[in-house]
Amino acid sequence: MKYQILHRTKYSYEGSVTVSHHMARLAPRTLPTQRCPWHELEIDPIPVGRGVHIDSFGNTATYFEVEGKHESLEVTARSLVEVFPSNPQSERDTPSWESVRDSCQEEKLTPGSDAGFFRFASPMIPVGPEFLSYVRPDFTPGRPILEAVSAFMGRVFRDFRFDPRATDVTTPVAEVLKKRAGVCQDFAHLMLACLRSLGLPARYVSGYLETAPPPGTARLLGADASHAWISVFCGDSAGWVDADPTNNILPSDRHITVAWGRDFSDVSPLRGVTLGAGGQWLEVAVDVIPLDEK
Repeated sequence: MKYQILHRTKYSYEGSVTVSHHMARLAPRTLPTQRCPWHELEIDPIPVGRGVHIDSFGNTATYFEVEGKHESLEVTARSLVEVFPSNPQSERDTPSWESVRDSCQEEKLTPGSDAGFFRFASPMIPVGPEFLSYVRPDFTPGRPILEAVSAFMGRVFRDFRFDPRATDVTTPVAEVLKKRAGVCQDFAHLMLACLRSLGLPARYVSGYLETAPPPGTARLLGADASHAWISVFCGDSAGWVDADPTNNILPSDRHITVAWGRDFSDVSPLRGVTLGAGGQWLEVAVDVIPLDEK
């Protein structure tokens, strides 16, 4: 599938800002199943300084600095992306979850030991007995890892209610577990906390999901949103396999990957610091348009 993606972010400030520094991670990644032939980032006011680098996780990060009084900041990311269907992995053909866990602890450099970086607690992902207790029923002894991950993902989908009012970006994972409600970021963080409590490597993925309007209605401009899911290392042969607990699916060509890291704090689409803003208001509009609809 080919997509045109438009991601607009606007900050309106209560007072005049004299200087601001920002970091954007809005460029889709190039992967074996995804390519991004074109991407641009438009910034208003025009930055006095701007630079692009690849961060420690392989994501494209753009730093920019705005000087001079301004009451708002608008960042518009435009991308063309082609996503190819991934070959579905047979769940029963993946190794046991215990063998994957053990392979990630080897001292010699292997795909498993390299992935082991993602099996530890991180700024937004704790590990602990409450998460281990919740995940254990699906990870029975000797069970193939992808079969166990799929079963666990389905249980999260059934047990938790999608409710944007239940949480915010700072809500701890332990509170999400108690509330049994949240949004895609919360469900991704919950799965990560549980899988890492088992000693399994799993990473946070940010991107977009193609959505379709109700039958008979037009697609609303700006009605899409950023999305989040996870990726789990399933052994040297299967490699990393994505899982979307919000929709209870293993992603294919409807998910567009932008960045991955240990948790949301590593992949925030736009973050920054300002001098003199006071309060601020955020507006975000996202369009994910299949090109065959144009």
